[in-house]
Amino acid sequence: MPAERPHGARVNSRWLTIVGIGEDGLAGLGDEAKQRIAQAEIIFGGKRHLALVASFAKGEARPWPVPFDAEMADVLALAGKNVCVLASGDPFFHGVGATLARKVKPQEMHVIPAPSAVSLAAARLGWALQDIETVSLHGRPIDLIRPLLQPDARILALTSDAEAPAAIARLLTELDFGASPLTVLEALGGPNENWRTARADAFDLENINPLNVLAIEIDPSPQARVLPLTSGLADHLFDHDGQITKREIRAVTLSALAPRRSELLWDIGAGSGSIGIEWMLAHPSMRAIAIEADPIRAARIGRNATACGVPGLVVVEGSAPKALARLETPDAIFIGGGGSDTGVLNAAIKALRAGGRLVANAVTLEMEALLLAQHTKLGGDLTRIAISRASPVGSMQAWRPAMPVTQWSWVKP
Repeated sequence: MPAERPHGARVNSRWLTIVGIGEDGLAGLGDEAKQRIAQAEIIFGGKRHLALVASFAKGEARPWPVPFDAEMADVLALAGKNVCVLASGDPFFHGVGATLARKVKPQEMHVIPAPSAVSLAAARLGWALQDIETVSLHGRPIDLIRPLLQPDARILALTSDAEAPAAIARLLTELDFGASPLTVLEALGGPNENWRTARADAFDLENINPLNVLAIEIDPSPQARVLPLTSGLADHLFDHDGQITKREIRAVTLSALAPRRSELLWDIGAGSGSIGIEWMLAHPSMRAIAIEADPIRAARIGRNATACGVPGLVVVEGSAPKALARLETPDAIFIGGGGSDTGVLNAAIKALRAGGRLVANAVTLEMEALLLAQHTKLGGDLTRIAISRASPVGSMQAWRPAMPVTQWSWVKP
């Protein structure tokens, strides 16, 4: 919701202008953009952007504060004045426009976008935007690129600095994507525009402009760490000590949890973190909190999350139900199969939002008894999952059953 205005403040219609500007500065702006910059009383922007319009602007120039204020307090305090904000390229593509739109009504903004760096990169390379993957690594972990590493994929990555392309090249080589061509596109749209290409495993480009976009054409080796797009990743993709929801059970569990965009999961007794990790892999907007009492396992969960490209998974080291206190209200909760604590289950039921989903797996008789009791009391669905795998018996093969799992799934009224 937009922030409240100071008492008595007069808010002009469209008092805020947001102008997208490229590396070509004024030369790339249309007449309307130039006119609004010239008429603005106050102009906000990065020092680089303000320098590009310094010869033309008449209003007071205000560089963004350091650290950057995502609440936009300085801009909002000037509501009703003629204010202009300069943004890189398209203000609504990982830009300041999206930040301001959370605080200012659309009817109060006039936005004049310029081509984004991604649009310019696609144009230089002849890549169709609808056929490529894009990811912003600006101020974010490069591990976010891992889920995008699919055979023949084309990726455009917005980077943070001059060192990022080499760091990404090292990561790709480590994951056996070393043959992938990398193209560094520097200072797009400006007089210093340049682009150069090298293989990931032979990356030797130097003196890279900090303003760069990295284009990647994925070429995996047979051993490459490709994360499948479906639920139920192979167990070997997770580091674990045996405390892991096995692949087939995990796929059924994720189906029951039914991830939906932007939702938050609590994974109670997370073990290796596989459920929370796959929940987050369903969509970049997904969030998860892994609650794990064992400190060694808790540390392992963090490593697994990074290795699977979801470094934003939150790990809470502690025992439930105490560790659940003061956590953000979840949209879904998963409870693993080894417990038998009524307090944990009751706390989870209480914490879940209305309409949220709870899935609990039981492999012990004690936990199964708890789930049967809750099913009798609250309803929901009970499912018995039995998996058998073929394994050698002498010179022949036979089925060896895994421990059966009783699963209770329930939607809170």
